[in-house]
Amino acid sequence: MTAIQRSDFRFFHRLRVRWAEVDMQKIVFNAHYLMYFDTAIADYWRVLALPYETAMHQLEGDLYVVKATVEFHASARVDDQIEVAMKCSRIGTSSMTFNGAIFRGDEHLISGEIVYVFADPTTQTSRPVPPRLRDILMGYEAGEDMAELRVGDWATLGSDARALRTAVFVEEQRIPKELEWDDADPQALHAVAYNRLGQAVATGRLLPSEGGVAKIGRMAVNRVLRGCHLGGEVLQALMHAAGARGDHEVMLHAQRSAVGFYTRQGFRPRGEPFEEAGMEHLEMFTTL
Repeated sequence: MTAIQRSDFRFFHRLRVRWAEVDMQKIVFNAHYLMYFDTAIADYWRVLALPYETAMHQLEGDLYVVKATVEFHASARVDDQIEVAMKCSRIGTSSMTFNGAIFRGDEHLISGEIVYVFADPTTQTSRPVPPRLRDILMGYEAGEDMAELRVGDWATLGSDARALRTAVFVEEQRIPKELEWDDADPQALHAVAYNRLGQAVATGRLLPSEGGVAKIGRMAVNRVLRGCHLGGEVLQALMHAAGARGDHEVMLHAQRSAVGFYTRQGFRPRGEPFEEAGMEHLEMFTTL
């Protein structure tokens, strides 16, 4: 492996070196570089919009490391802000190779190579890499979109939206079913984001306009994929639909933990916090 450039990569994972990861000279222990690459690989799957466990279950296999190589060019030190770059460089019959690099700014510190084999999870015997997985990996490296956004009515999208909202609101957040399901779904416009395996990974709904004010709600993103812009894409699609029908304002009830997300999307708080479905919410709005 030789020194490479940042421009060779599309994916970067940022982290800061912690004291627990360095020796007395404040230099990173060598073994931690493999941990950095492994952490980056986990986020790589997230930018593919693939919840790893359910994706591998659907693909009827799993990935196992068969080789990991690290080449040292310079050391990272405590409190360094570093970036771990990864790319899928080769896919064989049953194996795939990821090349990695660790940068401090533009300085190339570490090179890495990890080889995985796709195998039966029960017998751990290798099997061919599924064509769908091959297409997803090569598509991402070629700059293709990893998710498809569909906007439509409840009859068209309701089954997938219901499954995702059940997983997020009822099972994860323990909101009672009778509070989650109402009579508004058949009248609402729904947006659902699908990954390239056809799995629904994000959803939201837009209620009928009331005096030019649109209300967006039931925003849900697969737990594993939060922070990957899927929620923002759903929100923007619903806001676009509201603007297209002539609404001048969009409002929503944000869970306290989601206020930062909506603020980054251009929403502002209005009024005092209140309780809804047993959780603290804040009304937020933006003009169109």
